[in-house]
Amino acid sequence: MSSFRINKRDIEALLVEVKQIAYKAGRNIMEIYEQGFSVEEKTDHTPVTEADFAAHRVILEGLRALTPDIPVLSEECPPPPFHERARWICYWLVDPLDGTREFIRRNGEFSVNIALIEGQRPVLGTIYGPVVGRLYHAAKGMGAFKKSGIDDARPIRVRESCPERVVIAGSRSYYSEEFKQFISHLPDYDIIPMGSALKSCLVAEGKADIYARLGPTSEWDTAAAQIIVEEAGGQITNTRMQPLCYNTREELLNPHFFAFGDKSRCWSRYL
Repeated sequence: MSSFRINKRDIEALLVEVKQIAYKAGRNIMEIYEQGFSVEEKTDHTPVTEADFAAHRVILEGLRALTPDIPVLSEECPPPPFHERARWICYWLVDPLDGTREFIRRNGEFSVNIALIEGQRPVLGTIYGPVVGRLYHAAKGMGAFKKSGIDDARPIRVRESCPERVVIAGSRSYYSEEFKQFISHLPDYDIIPMGSALKSCLVAEGKADIYARLGPTSEWDTAAAQIIVEEAGGQITNTRMQPLCYNTREELLNPHFFAFGDKSRCWSRYL
């Protein structure tokens, strides 16, 4: 059993190191992105490339060196059974390359996602888009930030009052029938197409009002985004408007969810 509990006084120091791990994983991804790669299919019929595995190895090595007592749960490694995971007090939750389809399409809209979970909720998160050159990061009680290129990190904030014309961060790869129904019930809207967890980051920085994911995702897709959106003043909730929780059952699939800034609006009424 992992007996480690995160020391709140050290969380800022942890975040500094995790950002460097994300940068390193991003560099490894970019080397493969630029030189060419092959594509395989996983047992769940989703694509995977050597870049996914290269980033996984970098992150796993970095996190184990940084916090050897904290388990790491990554998309690219078979998860332990729930009876073992249920005893974890805290753990790292990682998507080494979120948006593999966008990576394959070479549109640059993919990211490295690293989150620290404690008590079934994220308390630290980084999302790094190596092609777009943006790093989003947050830790509980410390705010959310965006760093672009060589510029200093700046605080970000959701748009807390949603206008009548809703700006939606939409998937570039997946439009479910539920999503089509959802947007048909809105009075007016614009859609910004985007891949990976960068959609939630658009909400966190106030460029979009909502990202409605009414289709399948896994817990490593949302954990880092959740703490970033929350620290920016927004929320990521299921369609009953309850915050997402992690590692609560055997399967690691998320419910359908909303990432949004305006907490006064009940987004579920548009379903």
